[in-house]
Amino acid sequence: MQAQLIPFIISGDARAQAAFYIEAVGGEIHALSTFGDAPGTPESSKDKVMHLSMTLAGGNTLIMTDAFQDAEPSANMGLSLSFDDEEAARTAYRNLSAGGVEKYPFALQPWGNFYYGELVDRFGMTWQLVKQG
Repeated sequence: MQAQLIPFIISGDARAQAAFYIEAVGGEIHALSTFGDAPGTPESSKDKVMHLSMTLAGGNTLIMTDAFQDAEPSANMGLSLSFDDEEAARTAYRNLSAGGVEKYPFALQPWGNFYYGELVDRFGMTWQLVKQG
């Protein structure tokens, strides 16, 4: 059996979160539909994102939807990006941490020949950024 794991984020504001990620690491939205596209949707929910599909940082797929109640960030899930260029990784770390919390500075690690940094972005998503030696 072969399958592809695609992260799915339930967001408080999928449009704003997607725009932030595209600005921070590059990418594009490929599909966006709202709950207004579904019959019987209440007027107050018609502009909410039902499905947003995007690629980030060179082709990684991410799917998002808007939550119907407050979206609580999860401490049990995060996203990780591995880079082949140190400056690109540093830039992504700086961009993703804007308005968020830097948990672990992006730096060369003493336990191996790689760079690592961890942050929680302004939407509550934990990111780990890595650059091998």
